[in-house]
Amino acid sequence: MERHTLEDGHALFEVTTLRAEEPSRIVLFAVGGGGDPQRHLPFMQSLADCGCTVVAPHFERLVSPSPTADHLLLRARRLRLALDSIARSDLPVAGVGHSIGTTMLLALAGARAWMGPGQPLSITPDSRLDRLVLLAPATNYFQAPGALDAVNIPILAWAGSRDVITPPSQAGLLRDGLAPRMPVDLRIAEDAGHFSFMNVPPPQSTESLPNRDAFLMELAHEVCSFVAR
Repeated sequence: MERHTLEDGHALFEVTTLRAEEPSRIVLFAVGGGGDPQRHLPFMQSLADCGCTVVAPHFERLVSPSPTADHLLLRARRLRLALDSIARSDLPVAGVGHSIGTTMLLALAGARAWMGPGQPLSITPDSRLDRLVLLAPATNYFQAPGALDAVNIPILAWAGSRDVITPPSQAGLLRDGLAPRMPVDLRIAEDAGHFSFMNVPPPQSTESLPNRDAFLMELAHEVCSFVAR
């Protein structure tokens, strides 16, 4: 694992990178509101072990459940900068993200995000992404008509049946919005909550899964199989 600093204009931000020995793909990992991708470190290591070089920018924690447009634009920009720092023309790129990170990846894949009526979020799509894995997807930004029309890459989405932050209905919006043009492989994890997808969840959270470690091992296996196709 490497941790290094990148420039964003006059500001600096941290990036964690896990390099596969003989990479077959790059994974751009988009963390959720907490901002620290190292809370997903064993999961990201599993991706590296199956041949993916993983790059994951760090962000400041979002203190509000309703981030501003500036917060979201900063995240989208730094995800692109992190990918620029490691991208290779001979390697395809998958986006893997959790919670608000999935919003950023969908926007980079061509979805049109809206902060509200008459308030589109101007995020330039990144054609390097060829598939997405969305964990506890946050899709409320894509409820406008046609918001998902430009998304044309395969998607594997996981939602927790007991997630009250981004409930399964948000993943359902994604599935219904893309069908039948681009089917979404949607998995509902029984008894999983919003933070069940993290190796190190927030200390104040309560785990609803009887065995989160076993679930995360299964999740890593399924995600590796999907991104390696």
